[in-house]
Amino acid sequence: MKIIKDKKRIDEILERGVIAEILPDKKQLRNKLLSGERLSFYLGADPTAPALHLGHAQNLMLLEDLRKLGHKVIFLIGDFTGMIGDPTDKSATRQKLSSEKVKENFSDWKNQIKNILNFDDKENPVEIRFNSEWLGKLSFAEILELASNFTVQQMLERDMFEKRIKNQKPVYLHEFLYPLMQGYDSVVLDVDAELCGTDQIFNALAGRTLMQKLKKKEKFIIATNLIADEKTGELMSKSNGTGVFLNLSPNDLFGAIMAQSDGMIKPLLIGCTRISLKEIKEILQLKNPRDAKIRLAKEIVKIFHGKELAQKAEQYFIATFSKKQLPSQIDLFSINETQIKLIDFLVKAHLAQSKSEARRKIEQGGVKINQKKVTQFDFILTQKNNQKDVIQVGKKNFKKIFFGKN
Repeated sequence: MKIIKDKKRIDEILERGVIAEILPDKKQLRNKLLSGERLSFYLGADPTAPALHLGHAQNLMLLEDLRKLGHKVIFLIGDFTGMIGDPTDKSATRQKLSSEKVKENFSDWKNQIKNILNFDDKENPVEIRFNSEWLGKLSFAEILELASNFTVQQMLERDMFEKRIKNQKPVYLHEFLYPLMQGYDSVVLDVDAELCGTDQIFNALAGRTLMQKLKKKEKFIIATNLIADEKTGELMSKSNGTGVFLNLSPNDLFGAIMAQSDGMIKPLLIGCTRISLKEIKEILQLKNPRDAKIRLAKEIVKIFHGKELAQKAEQYFIATFSKKQLPSQIDLFSINETQIKLIDFLVKAHLAQSKSEARRKIEQGGVKINQKKVTQFDFILTQKNNQKDVIQVGKKNFKKIFFGKN
């Protein structure tokens, strides 16, 4: 396998602004990349939701950059750790997921990221692994042996545990085991480096400790910036209503990016596109931030859906929202029933991620039926002489409902 040692290309990857911190030392990693040695990198994600989002995409694109240099890269699906639940930044215990729910959640992941990770390269494809392969086989004696490498005091250093104890909220024993399990992933995969968000550094350090003790080997940690509004510091997240998911249609993806605050333009241009930093600087100097955001939205849609659909999504957005008219083409969503609760329809038609989100959108006045606002969360849609009602959520998302098979 030919390893690319081009200084300019390596520095572009390390200096783009996606990476927040490299442990133990950025200079050491740069020297390793310049040495010509083939390194092994991995990035893990727990399937706690059926869709990945742009935060995942940022790190996956960095993983692909490293693969293109000739290095081995692994996308690890935490199908076992997903059942435990990572306590990171959680003031309460995560709800544990069943094995069936975890499998359901990651079933479409490969399809969502096939345009940013190359699984089909003949010489150096991205490798997919599942940590149930080894974590599900550990005996209790082996778990005890792994646990002996850490102290309770080390685990209590996690900020969220300290906050919970201070607020007299419970910390469960299985949550202590999460960093241990994630750390063991590094040992089994025998990697040289782990990619993670800054919120995962504690877990990645657990892996570094185990690599040192069990493999007598150093592991680099490449921690990336979380995507956040550079003006307010607010993170892009599902719970904040600002998550942009990778399973959205071209029109919906374009609209979701246009709905982001102006403070998200630069972080998304840097993290979720491969536009050069020089061109990004020029885009950010455009007089109207809306023009920069359109450029951003078009580029991201192009990455996931292709150039032609990106152009159509731009035209759809301009015709619909700049001219304040209903789009000429609205997707039809069929319901093989005679009636359905509005809250259920929003979830089924992918206009909301969950019933709680659907209810919040309705009660906050963000849902219209035939251009009339509906604020009753228990509103029922019914069949009306085959009339196709237009359901609108926010400014961007439209669906026509049809009762019966279409």
